[in-house]
Amino acid sequence: MNDLIQTVAVYALPVLFAITLHEAAHAYAAKFFGDNTAYSMGRMSLNPLKHIDPFGTILIPILLYFATSGAFLFGYAKPVPINFGHLRKPKRDMAWVSLAGPAANFLMALLWMIAIYALALGGVQEEFFTLMAKAGVLTNLVMFAFNLFPIPPLDGGRILTSLLPNKYAYKFAQIEPYGFFIVMALVLLKVIYTWWMAPVMYGAGLVLQLITYPITLLFH
Repeated sequence: MNDLIQTVAVYALPVLFAITLHEAAHAYAAKFFGDNTAYSMGRMSLNPLKHIDPFGTILIPILLYFATSGAFLFGYAKPVPINFGHLRKPKRDMAWVSLAGPAANFLMALLWMIAIYALALGGVQEEFFTLMAKAGVLTNLVMFAFNLFPIPPLDGGRILTSLLPNKYAYKFAQIEPYGFFIVMALVLLKVIYTWWMAPVMYGAGLVLQLITYPITLLFH
């Protein structure tokens, strides 16, 4: 129980930011490209309560934490409602709207990484804040990589659907009703993490290190 409390304390803020800004980014992009559905429903918001799903965001992660002794965690937020038919160029704009969420996570990972350096440069001795910043980087890299997996309804699946020729896009989109079960099966078999998430997270981490390299020079 003490481990759970410590884990929740460290990850609570990073996870809330990661989920909230991911979903808000989808809503903002949809509005930008012509669909006001999410905006009219109040989902273009930085209020976490607008995006939290009691079952997927809270209950499932807690149950999995105890069931697997913290070895496996999975959860999801309340999806932002998007009517792709309302977009100015539905097939093309679907890719940009879908990409907005992972892009927001990548940006947040960058900001949390900068926070790590800022804490070190500022001489902050409290380990809790450093652990939280590291959790922020990890959480957002996980969300970035996972959501880019190319199976609908994940963002990566929608992006791939947008890029495929119409004939193949239509056939591929028919996977969506079964996509959640396919993804869950691949998660449980550790296929997604080993063959997709780990390489994508590693690549994204290298890009983050490259971007923040000038900051590291301050330590020398």
